[in-house]
Amino acid sequence: MAPKSSTSYLFPKTDNMRFVEGKSELYFASDFHFGVPNPEASKTREREAVRWLNQIADSAAAVFLVGDLFDFWFEYKFTAPKGYTRFLGKIAELTDAGIPVYTFLGNHDMWQFGYLEQEVGVTLFKDKCRFDFQEKRFFIAHGDGLGPGDHGYKFIKKVFRNPINQWLFARLHPNLSFGMANYWSGKSRQHNQESPVFLGDQEFLYQYCLRQLNEDPADYYIFGHRHLPLDVPLPGSSSRYINLGEWFNKKTYGHFDGHEMAVIPFQ
Repeated sequence: MAPKSSTSYLFPKTDNMRFVEGKSELYFASDFHFGVPNPEASKTREREAVRWLNQIADSAAAVFLVGDLFDFWFEYKFTAPKGYTRFLGKIAELTDAGIPVYTFLGNHDMWQFGYLEQEVGVTLFKDKCRFDFQEKRFFIAHGDGLGPGDHGYKFIKKVFRNPINQWLFARLHPNLSFGMANYWSGKSRQHNQESPVFLGDQEFLYQYCLRQLNEDPADYYIFGHRHLPLDVPLPGSSSRYINLGEWFNKKTYGHFDGHEMAVIPFQ
């Protein structure tokens, strides 16, 4: 890894992370997009995710779910989206057993206001986090809106995250608001899946990692969002850009075994 900077960090170091004592393995997954393309396919994918969580529960020091767990999610004051009971029940089972589960806002499920934290016990990161574990430094974010370019989406993200706009959206009846949001969500997902290939030096998250490497170095820069499993060395260092892929087709996840990180297809 590149030398750790002695200057102040770009955001506060995360000192309140919890890990299961005596365990050294971490697990990461992203982009389940529960809810699409139809209820039957979504439930099949949900069962696979639960099966994965069952397999890793005994060895996990912590689990990181790095955004877009749901294809659309919006919490009203007294109402949350129906469904996903198998997945949410399993998460609650893990957290009740003392296994920390950390979740991140994605671009499809950014409208979370405390329900998952209160009901299933996750710890939510709204943007990114960085922490040290087993002498390795991890930088994690969903990945949307990072790096150069894509100014249109960055503007839309600010609009969607604006508290006043969220309050106004919550005034709509759920039948209308969810219909509108599912349409937008489908367009965004289609755009992301049109070119699931590594763009080399033009990859915006790769460029973001290079900038972070100089300003706030880490061993592993871990993202979702691109729907593409990647493990790319960063030049001039032992650091790597990791993308976790998706669960529509390849069903890949990240595994840190206490020494090294790998992206693995779930069997």
